Amino acid sequence: MTDHDAPAAPDRPNTEQMDAPAYRLAALDQDFMLGDSMRGVRFQLEYAKAEEHLRAWGVRSTIVVFGSARFGENGGGRHGHWYDQARLFGRIASERGGALCQNGGIRDNVIATGGGPGIMEAANRGAIEAGAPSIGFNITLPHEQEPNRWTTPDLTFRFHYFAMRKMHLAMRANALVVFPGGFGTLDELFELLTLRQTGKAPPIPIVLFDEAYWRAVIGFETLIEHGTISPKDLELFRYADDAEGVWAALLEGGLRPHEDIAQP
Repeated sequence: MTDHDAPAAPDRPNTEQMDAPAYRLAALDQDFMLGDSMRGVRFQLEYAKAEEHLRAWGVRSTIVVFGSARFGENGGGRHGHWYDQARLFGRIASERGGALCQNGGIRDNVIATGGGPGIMEAANRGAIEAGAPSIGFNITLPHEQEPNRWTTPDLTFRFHYFAMRKMHLAMRANALVVFPGGFGTLDELFELLTLRQTGKAPPIPIVLFDEAYWRAVIGFETLIEHGTISPKDLELFRYADDAEGVWAALLEGGLRPHEDIAQP
């Protein structure tokens, strides 16, 4: 019997094949994309998505502002003062640092925060009030953090991985300003101090706002006494007690405004 004489195949639908997970396009298969084997790909996607948006906005460099999420505009006392000064600093840095530009040009020293409330909101707010963009690098948490209202929508990001969020916060930073805060703020501060101490980050200026707060919270001199850091490590940061003082300390520490940065 030849092939032409073979009996006709029964009428068999391919519904099961069409519906099978294996048949889904890999990029559209959520179960596959969220599986363990794709963790590296998801990490890369979190890098690439933010990178694409930042480049589209011409963001070449940032000034990163950290601080507590717990201090609101009407906090009163020192808490209200911290909020007000973070807001004023966001405006000063945006007006003088190069975040404002025309015709889609390069932007420098754009305010970037963790995107949440409190001090982060205040710095973002000052930038927006100056007419500049502001960046929010949000993180997915068990108790969902929502972005504050003062980040540029197209520059409001959300990350799953803390490591990638930290990388984006650090990789364009021309400077770091740290207002009073808790565990999260301390984590970010020591991350950047370690990168600076070990030479893994360029010599950017780091300013701690409210010297009395930071001296009460961290015994840097005690670390020196026990030999766990070098006295020279204290040169990695400066203190300031008002927004103008922060800007002055950044300039003294080597921050260069937009017009002073050579174009690539």
